[in-house]
Amino acid sequence: MSIKSERIADSLIEQISYILANEVKNKDINFVTITDASVTNDLSYAKIYYTVLDESQKDKTATALKSASGFIRHELRERIDIRQIPELKFIYDESIEYGHKIEEKLKEINEK
Repeated sequence: MSIKSERIADSLIEQISYILANEVKNKDINFVTITDASVTNDLSYAKIYYTVLDESQKDKTATALKSASGFIRHELRERIDIRQIPELKFIYDESIEYGHKIEEKLKEINEK
């Protein structure tokens, strides 16, 4: 990723986190944390990685984020000064869950 893409990804993380916390009124988007973002070089697409506090709400949150993506893009147009706001694709970040599984396996090994 280029430096420009990295800067835009960082801005997206910051602004989307703020929008989700303060401006989106959907109750299914409670306790969402944006963990990472990656933007294509032509700035047309952005993958936004997120986690939720309650794992059982993962599917509802994914649906709610997909339906709110148009509103989020509209808000980003006013906040980020780039020619075209990328199309947002929200992806559940499984790396934290994966890290917990590895941690549990290491604890089991150390106990033996």
